[in-house]
Amino acid sequence: MKKRVYLETTIVSYLTAWPSRDLIRVARHEITRERWESRRGDFELYVSELVTTEAARGDEVTAQRRLAALEGIALLEIVDEVADLAEALIADGPMPEAAADDAVHLAVATVHGVDLLLTWNCRHLANAEWTEQVADLLRSKGYRPPVVCTPEELMGG
Repeated sequence: MKKRVYLETTIVSYLTAWPSRDLIRVARHEITRERWESRRGDFELYVSELVTTEAARGDEVTAQRRLAALEGIALLEIVDEVADLAEALIADGPMPEAAADDAVHLAVATVHGVDLLLTWNCRHLANAEWTEQVADLLRSKGYRPPVVCTPEELMGG
């Protein structure tokens, strides 16, 4: 059975990024592109309306590239339960108000029971200092936390 993966917006942003001189951006772009090409078929991929909204922002040409990359990926709904959980991640967890959209991404993935949340957002999502606290909060609300990781961590078996 394929693992269910929620793609947070930074994934499609790095996938479709223009060339850069920043070595970290170059590495993330290449890792994302390589995993997209080699591993995409190994997973059931999902996004939310928030991902498509964020992907549509900015330069029109770049936004169209991001949206085209998302075509055919299943959409998970932002239901009331998601909004409630996102609020709890901020009010009762480690996420700051400034991370409200990131809390929604995590809540969507959690409420819909995906296995992995794939992101390059290491400040508010793939943050090792928060992992245990976030997982404890999600479990206390009756959920199984998704594994939050970067494409670099998808090594395969």
